[in-house]
Amino acid sequence: MKFYDDSDLPIYIQVAEWLENEILRGQFKPDDKMYSQYQLADLFTINPATAGKGLSILLDNDILYKKRGLGMFVTSIARSTILFRRKSEKLSILVKGIVDEAERLEVPLEELIDMLKREKLKTEGGKV
Repeated sequence: MKFYDDSDLPIYIQVAEWLENEILRGQFKPDDKMYSQYQLADLFTINPATAGKGLSILLDNDILYKKRGLGMFVTSIARSTILFRRKSEKLSILVKGIVDEAERLEVPLEELIDMLKREKLKTEGGKV
């Protein structure tokens, strides 16, 4: 993955989100060893301190835990923690923005729901 300098998000947050996405995709399971800050720095050509800040976010949010001298590992609740936080924070903000815009454009609720359903079918590879 390439990190974007033009993103509003600092690189260390992009690192944390990328790692969360890897956990959600099943690339890391509970108790799997996570990349070290130096591995992440090499992987993405970033400063190890920046990678370390990304890992610290996950550590602070109970997504990772440390084993002294061995590294960081994925917690048993990592996936559910990520899902809960993203649904309650990120997704609700996005939905509010969509609803607000639909109201400004006078899009009826039924039409908005149909639009969401069509988009969902597209992402699942279904026909519209």
